[in-house]
Amino acid sequence: MHNNNENNSNRADKRDLRLTRDWTEGSILNNLLALTWPIVVSNILNMLGPTIDMIWVGRLGTVSLAAVGLSGQVVMVVQALMMGLFTSLRAMVARRVGEGDEKGANHAFQQAFAVGIVFAVVTAVVGIFFSRQIIMLFGAKPEVVDAAVPYARIQFVGMVTMTVRMLSDATMQSSGDTMNSMKVGILFRCIHIALCPFWVFGLWIFPRLGLIGAGLTNIISQGIGGGLSLWLLMSGRSRLHVSLKHFKIDFKNIAMQLRIGIPSSINQMLRSFVSLFVVKFIVPFGTAAIAAHSLGQQIEGFLDVGASAVGTAAGALAGQNLGAHKPERAAKSGWWAVALATSVMAIVSIVILVWAEPVVRLFNSDPDMVKIAATFLRIATVSFLSMGPAAVLTTCLNQVGDTMIPLAVSFITMWGVQLPLAYFLPKIGDLGVYGVRWAMAIALALRAVAYLAYFRTDKWKFKHV
Repeated sequence: MHNNNENNSNRADKRDLRLTRDWTEGSILNNLLALTWPIVVSNILNMLGPTIDMIWVGRLGTVSLAAVGLSGQVVMVVQALMMGLFTSLRAMVARRVGEGDEKGANHAFQQAFAVGIVFAVVTAVVGIFFSRQIIMLFGAKPEVVDAAVPYARIQFVGMVTMTVRMLSDATMQSSGDTMNSMKVGILFRCIHIALCPFWVFGLWIFPRLGLIGAGLTNIISQGIGGGLSLWLLMSGRSRLHVSLKHFKIDFKNIAMQLRIGIPSSINQMLRSFVSLFVVKFIVPFGTAAIAAHSLGQQIEGFLDVGASAVGTAAGALAGQNLGAHKPERAAKSGWWAVALATSVMAIVSIVILVWAEPVVRLFNSDPDMVKIAATFLRIATVSFLSMGPAAVLTTCLNQVGDTMIPLAVSFITMWGVQLPLAYFLPKIGDLGVYGVRWAMAIALALRAVAYLAYFRTDKWKFKHV
């Protein structure tokens, strides 16, 4: 009996230590690794949402699959806007936690909660009344539009539950609690995976709802995740204990959150639009080229999840260290993150350079597809090596409140370099479609150089949050 009590006490001590750990002390690399790996898991789980819906809905037919794909594109734009708005919350919470100002962190949470709910409600109303008009902008066939509209409406209404979850995740992760965020992510995604086929196909006691069932499952699982995350924060079971007591609108704080968050939102949207333009440049080169590009984007997207997770962890560390008046340690957090991400990307690049064809054959064995995709991936190794500093530092800078520089760098390199090169390079010599991929690699390399140069100036250390 005594041993059981002792074991329970040890577990409680470890839990308390994890939730009260001072991330501004100790080994920077160990802190970075401890924060990063749960964020990687969380980000991968977030990516799985649309994939799960498409796996089951795909069995309903091509029209249903296309409907989910179209609706997903619209939802991704709205998600990007929301993620950008919560960038300011991450910056403020990290800074206040570093200062030891839990009351200030809670105040930032309260104002972000108000902004997020208003945004979600407005989005839901727009989605309910204008989903059809939005979907029709893609030029899809009438039957696809008819199938996509109900699913899109459900997703728009679900922005309310998604907002609560994203708000809670941003608060927990920036305060230094990435473990609870990951655990909640695992739980609600397992619920999503388990429920989806029951409501899509009408298994057991559930009605057959098709596309609507997939949408409802997503909303319900997100709601459970958001509710549980909010409960952890409000019950004191996370690193930061938040409350909505004594809530009062602070327009000055909200204005600062919007000033920091809006550039990040615009940046996210610009990236989405550029990706659409790139596809248009590739389409004339045929189906194999489109498929090869899609495969390359999937692999790059997976790697970007890892690099961005390192950047998120680095941003939390940098923000907390700035709050604790340790600017040099904040800078070292960023540099360690760049070194970690670049090392992993270097290993991946070597694997791709040597085994590009076998990697492609895991997905498709068509000779034309293999040839084009393998060349795409080898060109992309330049992007992989650049992704470390580019993805890490843009996320890190955003999360310390310096969002204008990432926006400016993205705008110049994507719209001023990548798109013009993607248009002109395919016309030079025998480059053809490979010119488009070289344009992407060159633009990302320039972004990496720009971020490295700016991060060295230390100007980001003096941003008021």
